[in-house]
Amino acid sequence: MAELPLIALRGVKAGHGAPLFGPLDLSLAAGARLALIGRNGAGKSTLMSVLAGLRDPDEGERWKQPGVRLAHLLQDPPRKETGTAFDLAADQGGEAHRVRQLLYALDIDPELPASGLSGGQARRAALAGALATDPDILLLDEPTNHMDIASIAWLEGELARFKGALLLVSHDRAFLRRVATGMLWLDRGKIRRRDEGFERFERWMEEVEEEEAGEAARLSQSLKAEERYRERGVTARRKRNQRRVAKLSELRAEKIERGRVQGQVSMAAQDAAPGGRLVVEAESVAKRYGDKVLFQGFSTRILRGDRIGIVGPNGAGKTTLIRVLTGALAPDEGSVKLGANIAMAHVDQNRAQLDPHESVMRSIDAGSDYVTIGGEKRHVAGYLGDFLFSGPQLTAKVSTLSGGERNRLLLAKVLAQPCNLLVLDEPTNDLDMDTLDVLEAFLADWPGTLILVSHDRDFLDRTVTSVIGLDGEGGLMEVVGGWSEWEGERARLQGERAPAAKKGGAPSLAAAKPKPSTAKLSYKDQRELENLPGEIKKLETTITKLNAELADAGLYAKNPSRFAAATAELDAAEAALGAKEERWLELEEKREALASGAG
Repeated sequence: MAELPLIALRGVKAGHGAPLFGPLDLSLAAGARLALIGRNGAGKSTLMSVLAGLRDPDEGERWKQPGVRLAHLLQDPPRKETGTAFDLAADQGGEAHRVRQLLYALDIDPELPASGLSGGQARRAALAGALATDPDILLLDEPTNHMDIASIAWLEGELARFKGALLLVSHDRAFLRRVATGMLWLDRGKIRRRDEGFERFERWMEEVEEEEAGEAARLSQSLKAEERYRERGVTARRKRNQRRVAKLSELRAEKIERGRVQGQVSMAAQDAAPGGRLVVEAESVAKRYGDKVLFQGFSTRILRGDRIGIVGPNGAGKTTLIRVLTGALAPDEGSVKLGANIAMAHVDQNRAQLDPHESVMRSIDAGSDYVTIGGEKRHVAGYLGDFLFSGPQLTAKVSTLSGGERNRLLLAKVLAQPCNLLVLDEPTNDLDMDTLDVLEAFLADWPGTLILVSHDRDFLDRTVTSVIGLDGEGGLMEVVGGWSEWEGERARLQGERAPAAKKGGAPSLAAAKPKPSTAKLSYKDQRELENLPGEIKKLETTITKLNAELADAGLYAKNPSRFAAATAELDAAEAALGAKEERWLELEEKREALASGAG
């Protein structure tokens, strides 16, 4: 006998005017640990609000077992203008000692004035309050936003011990892989469930798409058959034909629905002169605030095309380090030299570059209706369409946008500026996974230099080529590779500390010079390796055709200019083939070496 659910929805529709989803059925039982997955705008937060009882469904019903306790972390928790952080968290009804314990664990002083909390601090206080209620049902909407990696790891441990029903929305793939044991996929108004871990999501999505392609072919054939039947005449056997007409309408509606694909974000940046090879050179820089040392004795060189990730606890000085490296803030010690012709664009994690009272369209155009992207002059409305803004949304106020939409708009605004140095401070907050994939692909192909602050471990692994990590106590370490390589090197150094300490010489993060380590190909190298076989095959086909053309003994006599051109084309194709084959061998050997090293 199936276990009685703690909460259930039956035949529910909900939306803003037009339904976002439904009718759908959903139930959560004790022990469920489900990830709710879907694009921005699919209705994930709306569905969570219906489950939490914060809004009534437009149709259908919600049922919850009597006495069951439910806690809900909103994507944008309500703020409190009076009282303290403790008061903000305790408003949800948890025991006082548990509230304080969780606030300290999330690096929030319970006595901080609630009105002075940053957005990230208020969010963590709300999370502490939700956990402190010891709920039977826990709904978490983007819980890792504005959290540092240490806090995310702590939350993973807390949720591993949670025995109730858990439903969470997150873009953080690494977090989902560690926490979720099942998936709910909200797509085009329908919900699908799969009781497997998140690592199976990509394969599941491919299976669904293949199944839908087959179903679309069947529907198309059925539609043709129904239309042919109708053409024979509606007057004969009228009742049966009326049923056929209704069936035809249903098939057409279903085909339209299956063919309705949500837009895909497209990203391109305005070109800027590439500048020199050197972008930033820092020599023995240090920065302090009062008695607190953020970093000291740090030297690095950032070259054109480098992808630098910066990680560390909240308050460790990540944003300060960016400001020092980019010349916006002078170091207390040492020197920073910037390369020639640096054109920087900056995505601020607080979205301060967006005016909440401005319209979406006016946030981009700055007095002109056109922007130049990739050398092409484009109308602002068309450019914003690449970021899924269209119709009435173009004239909507920024303040009406969701968190994910505001982040997309900020990316559109920043990428419309000429730049060869892109600084992204927590760009992944509120973005859906599809948009993150597009951003990763854009960064892989973009020829400029990237400095990225992020708590998203998977995004760092896919995007950066080296990581600078601050420990919050003045220590700093740079490692070649992504987050996984940095974390592995930190663990290795910590493992050496115990015996080193006995000798009076524990290694310091600031002084450590770890050997470069990469456990896998970078995202860009992997894509290049996948594309090379096809490029090699095209060149081989071209060479075969040119050789056949030049094999004609009379070609030179009949058309000497064509003979010369074909000879030059053959030389160029053979040179390109040799270069691509050499590059393929280089990447394949690198991949094999890394695979054997990881094994």
